[in-house]
Amino acid sequence: MAQTDTVTRILNTAEVLFAERGFAETSLRTITSKAKVNLAAVNYHFGSKKALIQAVFARYLDPFTERFHATLDALEREYDGRPIPLEVLLESMARTVLEVPAERNSLKVFMRLLGLAYTQAQGHLRGYIQQHYGSVFTRFTELVRRATPELPDAERFWRLHFMLGTVIFTLSGLDALRDIAEKDYGEHVSVRDLIRRLRPVVVAGMNAPLPEPPQAVAV
Repeated sequence: MAQTDTVTRILNTAEVLFAERGFAETSLRTITSKAKVNLAAVNYHFGSKKALIQAVFARYLDPFTERFHATLDALEREYDGRPIPLEVLLESMARTVLEVPAERNSLKVFMRLLGLAYTQAQGHLRGYIQQHYGSVFTRFTELVRRATPELPDAERFWRLHFMLGTVIFTLSGLDALRDIAEKDYGEHVSVRDLIRRLRPVVVAGMNAPLPEPPQAVAV
């Protein structure tokens, strides 16, 4: 087996098992058994479980970052210093996610992995993502800030994460949602259909009125 085939087999197996079971719950021995490689191959190609987790994310984030930077470059040229509308920014991000080269079911798997990165104790992963890919997310956040000048910074932070949670939940549960839509409503839904329906919801959420301040409690 060629070296690239071994690496691909390990990564394909690892990403599915991590998405199904979680990072802590998936051992290297389970991965090697499913991938039909020996433990030495994982150690040779990746060096550690942490490095393997990072490599799984890099397969998605490397092409995403390159394409999203190029997309934002084009938008900034088009708008020539003017704020880029929020719906344009969100549509561009969604389109870039869908354009990233991916194998069957990989979008669903990656969304599950992103959810795990937030909910499981993987400090090394958050540090790795920030170090290697933070520039594109910082750039996007700044463009969102310019598109929503009325939002306080803290409120914008929360709304961006509410939006991220909505997207992750929807795309990671894609199969179940498709089954429900087909069974209950007779709809055959593609990923692009979901993005089209999701866009006005997240745009409305980002543009919602500010919450009322908490009422003072009389003592």
